[in-house]
Amino acid sequence: MVDDEYLENPDPWIAAKPEAIKGRGAVSNIAGRYETQLIEVVDDGWLPFRDDTDINPALKTHSLKSTVTPELAKSILTRNESPDLPFSVTLNSYRGCEHGCIYCFARPTHAYLGLSPGLDFETRLYAKTNAPELLRRELAHPHYQVSPIAFGMNTDAYQPCERELKITRRCLEVLHECNHPLGMITKSALIERDIDVLQDMTAKNLVTVAITITTLDHNISRTLEPRAASPSRRLQTIEKLTRAGIPVLVSVAPVIPFVTEQELEKVMQAAANAGAVAAGYTVLRLPWEVNPLFQQWLQTHFPERAERVMNRIRDMRGGKDYDSNFATRMRGEGLWADMIRQRFAKALKRYGLDKSGRFAQLDCSQFRKPLSIPAAKKTDGQLDIFG
Repeated sequence: MVDDEYLENPDPWIAAKPEAIKGRGAVSNIAGRYETQLIEVVDDGWLPFRDDTDINPALKTHSLKSTVTPELAKSILTRNESPDLPFSVTLNSYRGCEHGCIYCFARPTHAYLGLSPGLDFETRLYAKTNAPELLRRELAHPHYQVSPIAFGMNTDAYQPCERELKITRRCLEVLHECNHPLGMITKSALIERDIDVLQDMTAKNLVTVAITITTLDHNISRTLEPRAASPSRRLQTIEKLTRAGIPVLVSVAPVIPFVTEQELEKVMQAAANAGAVAAGYTVLRLPWEVNPLFQQWLQTHFPERAERVMNRIRDMRGGKDYDSNFATRMRGEGLWADMIRQRFAKALKRYGLDKSGRFAQLDCSQFRKPLSIPAAKKTDGQLDIFG
């Protein structure tokens, strides 16, 4: 006999609605684009913490523990030819980032590991423990060409696990020894730990530092970038770096319509008051898996404005959720993108953030080869033919 309830609802398996997890940016673990199977969580009515009329607070306070797996990398410097980037060489000490910024364009890289760009990206981390040794060897290569190395471009070089592992610190010491120019961008106050090295390199015109501030609203920041330093703490970091004589650029990124866009001038003013001397911005980018993850986040935290936000994003992306065109991907196009560009340009002059002269071309002429080169470590467990 067929159940009457089934006749009324022939498809009782309803996908469970994603819910916010305290201290995490993503609200789900969506499959990466290379996966051949799709796993979907459904609510069959038996979940112990769900109720038809309310959500048990236990769901919102549930936390996922982060794990950090040591990794022996084969190389540490990555090169790109993107015409819209001010750097061509990057160094990333970690895969994944515990800061959990929902808008992070690096999230799709976790799909290469067979992991989710969602919660996996911010909880299942990999530390390139041999990065300083690799860096030393690559700088010592006879054909190495000096070009400023950018830290923190894919995942933050000063994320929480760096406090104990100190991989970024050791890489910085290698560059300091070699008088090698570098640029750093971070959301973490942990960069203050390395002021001693950065201060000395600044005196030689070997370093630029950028601090990202997306919003001044702590309530938005707690969900948008849950494990990064608070906005007020980042302003304090700008102050400390400035007092040490290190010029700081504030990166207002990303600008998110109807979420952080209205704060553009306020962020720039606060950064200028803290001592920043230059500024930059980008509009929100939604490549690959970042798109569904961000839209889940919108529906969870700002359901009343989610449609407006996405419509404005499409207005700046030629009607699409994202356009990877080098000419427009950082700033967008169209009327709204032009308005943001004009607002930013006026705020630069109003708050004195147009001192680009203090961010002149870094000096590559002082570079010297490292004094010592460590022996290569085996990364695959294969024994030598001649022991």
